[in-house]
Amino acid sequence: MNSNSGGNDACQSCEFQENLNILRHIYFFSRLPLDTLKVLAYLCEREVFKAGDTIFQQNDDDGQALYIVSGEARLLHHDGSHESEIREYAAGDFIGGLSLTGKMERLFSLEAKTDTVCLILYREKFTKAMDQFPDQAPRIFQAMAERLLTWERNFLNDHAATCEGCIQFVGVSLL
Repeated sequence: MNSNSGGNDACQSCEFQENLNILRHIYFFSRLPLDTLKVLAYLCEREVFKAGDTIFQQNDDDGQALYIVSGEARLLHHDGSHESEIREYAAGDFIGGLSLTGKMERLFSLEAKTDTVCLILYREKFTKAMDQFPDQAPRIFQAMAERLLTWERNFLNDHAATCEGCIQFVGVSLL
């Protein structure tokens, strides 16, 4: 037996366990049972981006959700003549869960600010996994609805009194 393959199996097992632990703590997957999470952890891929690399591009439908394992990224928006930095993301941030549920054009680009490692789950693989566990879809939608409601509640608490122009844009939880 080749000693390299044994070490490689151990690395894959560690990575699988780390993926599983990450998924267990992401709101999007938090309501799923362990057997479903194991399948998803197996289907996730790790990708390394160098500083300056584009992780995803505005206007694309890449069908991926990602979790930043390490590093930092910048969310950018280009309006045709000007590019603006919207915010930064760092290790522990989950981005793009909605894109797993259906066609979703990116309104922003994401660029690695530093060398960044991402755990990525693609829509195609997620859909196949959910086909195996069709009774779990309502749990995903419930987690998304709770997250949306929490976001809107926090927005109202933090900005309603100080941003009159912002208040007209709330009501997302009514969708």
